[in-house]
Amino acid sequence: MRILLLGYGKMGKTIEQIALDRGHSVVGKIDVQNRADMDQLKSADVDVAIEFSSPEAAYDNITYCLKKGWPIVSGTTGWLEHRTEIENLCKEQSGAFFYASNYSIGVNLFFRLSRQLARLMNGQEYQASMTEIHHIHKLDAPSGTAITLAEGIIEEREDLTGWKLAPDDEEGFVQILAKREGEVPGTHVVRYESEVDTIEISHTAHSRKGFALGAVVSAEWLPGRYGVFGMNDLLKNLD
Repeated sequence: MRILLLGYGKMGKTIEQIALDRGHSVVGKIDVQNRADMDQLKSADVDVAIEFSSPEAAYDNITYCLKKGWPIVSGTTGWLEHRTEIENLCKEQSGAFFYASNYSIGVNLFFRLSRQLARLMNGQEYQASMTEIHHIHKLDAPSGTAITLAEGIIEEREDLTGWKLAPDDEEGFVQILAKREGEVPGTHVVRYESEVDTIEISHTAHSRKGFALGAVVSAEWLPGRYGVFGMNDLLKNLD
């Protein structure tokens, strides 16, 4: 499979190595310094694009690929105010767009576990909150993973209406504390506190490899499909 990489930072380099190890070829490595090189690629040169760039570049990158007819897997966060536009464009172009805030299989299992715990908490006197810790280079806060976790909790809890960045004492919201420390790949802690005890579940990534592998597996799955997809679609088909 011929893969175009959009974004060639640490994540892009990890994705490249995993893709090569799995027998694929990388036909282009596009970053902010060589964005014009993408115009030299023909539609037939690329089987799928994997996009881990920046919030500022993601919308244009995804739009370009969809108009070019390239299936695209995106993991960039911080641009989702344009998500409806992208999904509409994907349908107009009869394209294929795969998005996840986190491609780690473990994190996606954690999403399910968090939803189940949130359901159990209905009617209980526990305040929901969250802490997410990432490396100092991460531009958006809270992380896309934290937002996905919060949205799942809100959907399951009858007493919650949204999320807010901590510190904020307003009731009815999941408080998210975002920390940026060193080179931490990603830690997410979901916490329920009452007067008598605290319940926590957490996921800690040890490296970027889990995220990168999930992105490559998604890219292997996407060609030949049409529409908008996410990790639930992939996991359902891998079951």
